[in-house]
Amino acid sequence: MCTSDPKDKTPHTQDHKEESKHVHTDTDEHDHGGGCCGGEPGWKSHLPLLGGLTILMVMLVLDYGFKIRFSQLIEFFIFGVAYLLSGYQVLNLAFRKAIRLDFFNEFFLMSVATIGAFAIGSFSEGVAVMVFYSIGEWFQDSAVDSAKRSIKALLDIRPDTVTVLRDGKESVVAPSDVQIGELIVIKAGEKVALDGDLKSAKGSFNTAALTGESKPDTKITGERILAGMINLNNAVEVTVTALFKDSKLNKILEMVQDATSRKSKTQLFISRFARVYTPIVFALAVMVVFLPFLFVGDYVFRDWLYRGLVFLVISCPCALVVSIPLGYFGGIGLASKNGILFKGSNFLDVMTTIDTVVMDKTGTLTKGVFKVQQVFSVSGDEKELIRIAATVENKSTHPIARAIVAYAGKDFIPLQVETTEVAGKGLSGEIDGKRVLAGNTALLDQFKVSYPALLKDEEETIVVVAIDNQYAGHILIADELKPDAAEAILEMHKQGLHTVMLSGDKQAVVDKIAKLLGIDEAYGGLLPEDKVSRLEQLKRAGRHIAFAGDGINDAPVVALADAGIAMGGLGSDATIETADIVIQNDQPGKIVTAIQIGRLTKKIVWQNIALAMSIKIIVLILGAGGIATLWEAVIADVGVALLAILNAVRIQNMKV
Repeated sequence: MCTSDPKDKTPHTQDHKEESKHVHTDTDEHDHGGGCCGGEPGWKSHLPLLGGLTILMVMLVLDYGFKIRFSQLIEFFIFGVAYLLSGYQVLNLAFRKAIRLDFFNEFFLMSVATIGAFAIGSFSEGVAVMVFYSIGEWFQDSAVDSAKRSIKALLDIRPDTVTVLRDGKESVVAPSDVQIGELIVIKAGEKVALDGDLKSAKGSFNTAALTGESKPDTKITGERILAGMINLNNAVEVTVTALFKDSKLNKILEMVQDATSRKSKTQLFISRFARVYTPIVFALAVMVVFLPFLFVGDYVFRDWLYRGLVFLVISCPCALVVSIPLGYFGGIGLASKNGILFKGSNFLDVMTTIDTVVMDKTGTLTKGVFKVQQVFSVSGDEKELIRIAATVENKSTHPIARAIVAYAGKDFIPLQVETTEVAGKGLSGEIDGKRVLAGNTALLDQFKVSYPALLKDEEETIVVVAIDNQYAGHILIADELKPDAAEAILEMHKQGLHTVMLSGDKQAVVDKIAKLLGIDEAYGGLLPEDKVSRLEQLKRAGRHIAFAGDGINDAPVVALADAGIAMGGLGSDATIETADIVIQNDQPGKIVTAIQIGRLTKKIVWQNIALAMSIKIIVLILGAGGIATLWEAVIADVGVALLAILNAVRIQNMKV
């Protein structure tokens, strides 16, 4: 039994792998209570059950319709055949569990109830209980398998072959045989098999499998192409940047498969509840049979044994133990359809407790695509200032650094330089014997370089450059807000969520963004450890926090939050691995969607719990009082199970 805690951030622990292996391979004894009737694929495996149902229906028609009666011995034989056809798998499982001294399970419970019915001569009722219970299990297995298949089908779209260019010739090989740096060709209509950068001038891709968005996404030379995308137009060439096993799609698929084995607190509670509940029910059934002997004057053992059997049938917990995980499977599937990956059903529960959403700025609320807007040089030579700054920033992967290098142009040739990163502030390097600083104003403060005071109040992002401890100029860089950022914050407020922004950018820029979006609190100039400190303050204040970020510097905060959310399109692998939830299309509005899906899933799960328990309690009382028969008990049990399953399955087709 998996006992993963919501704060267990390791997505692929050995325990989870072992449990997932058990769930998917042990078709004889599923933990959820099903599996007795679905060991083989296809309806043909259920022919014995259908045979038992046919015999039961024929006998009932002859008895009640044509008033044809058989001797008790013949009835015992005919109904016995029907019983074995419909219940042999249940009886087999009950026996196998019993020899391991596991008596308190629904299989043993149903076996005792039906054999007891035969013992008192209620043959048709005994067969009916087994037939309808097995049909219920059949539906349950089908629903669970369908949910698992739908989750896997959303992302298991990896092509089996890929066309690679080698020595000027096209070769069709397995994706796992392609190395980093090789050139692959994606023809019109083909799925991309490996992550890479577009070499062709332009391409249009369907990204629905990764993002949930079906509209075409146009890419240009140098932009990132991910496995799972579909090329819509002409053939394009892509330079491979990750091995097949390391592609983002491959990792996502592994996470999805692992997610079905990471159980929520509600699932764990119901599993434990069923283990305690079943022996209590056995004890109560025994009491229903024997206790009345002490208090009832006209005690008839057969009548009270019948009531005890009714008690056993209706008490079967399978509606709970199956419909609840099925509800969570549905929630994970619905999230995947919306471009959101939950790494476990436990995080669906966590999202229902969130009251504060904390976000990074760059790449989360803004596009993270910076462009140089203005260059100011003290000497007046702006090209030289850009050349020096681009040289220092050339090896950095930070979006601001890439913007400066891109602005330097295709003809830019970096100078010889050795750079040192100053965490959260910028870079220091030496060019032609002169020390060059390129970063924020805090970097120049650290090296005691004076600069115009007005730069501290600038509301846009700036990179300040100093040469030999002298201010040489600055570069103004702007980032764009994501199209749905304002709407996302507005929706968060409608949901009663408190919003906070934490950023390494300077306070003036952060304040401007916060004012534009209507964010409640905003803090700038933060190093990774400062973000952690701010988050800890919020947690000490009793807040339940979801943190959304994309950079590697966000990984510590993502790990600390109650629910860590990674922007998966542009996000770093470290953040995606650490996060509990991954948003594939980088839209901040999906944070609200994730919370809504969590709440919707919890609502349906508790509807099922309330439905199953209320009906069972009513029929248990009626059965103990001699009002409900075995027929009513089995109809109530199977009916509740099917209603709960249908309620759980419908979540997969809901819109949020």
